[in-house]
Amino acid sequence: MNLVNIFVKAIFIENMIFAYFLGMCSYLAVSKTVKTAVGLGAAVIFVLGVTVPVNYLLENYVLKAGALSWLGASFADVDLSFLAFIMFIAVVAAIVQLVEMVVEKFAPALYGALGIFLPLIAVNCSILGGALFMQERQYSNVAEATSFAVGSGVGWFLAIVAIAAIREKLRYSDIPAPLRGLGITFILTGLMGMAFMAFMGIKI
Repeated sequence: MNLVNIFVKAIFIENMIFAYFLGMCSYLAVSKTVKTAVGLGAAVIFVLGVTVPVNYLLENYVLKAGALSWLGASFADVDLSFLAFIMFIAVVAAIVQLVEMVVEKFAPALYGALGIFLPLIAVNCSILGGALFMQERQYSNVAEATSFAVGSGVGWFLAIVAIAAIREKLRYSDIPAPLRGLGITFILTGLMGMAFMAFMGIKI
């Protein structure tokens, strides 16, 4: 039940876009069509779902103070936590490179549509944010970290697909000239963020 709690909270209550506004650059740039939004959203789910559990294991069995005690008593006092940022980023970059190669191989049209924003997942703050939230919240096992990661990815996916669907419809709307493009998108994101705040009142 605790895993479901973490998963649902990560999607709705602690949504990466609407609660923390992480990953906004990709969210705004790639949400012009639903097709590209779905592609990038799926890539973010995969990257979060892989990197957060890997970083959890890295944090708890290599980096934390005393994490290397499994190698022997002489390693019990080793503290590599100062390497956390660079190691987390290295894991993210490696997984993103793998995703980029797979998408280029099996979905070249999507690869072309996503352009520079696919490799930029490596510096997407929602990806690193997932690892840092995992570190801060001290999940008790890798299953909880994975549940949080996948939930965060699904939440980001829902956010970008929802705004993409709305932006496609807005092409047929009579929007004042100064608000066309990013202006109306920012307004809609703020309204959707306020709507998602309603979920904070739900006790899970």
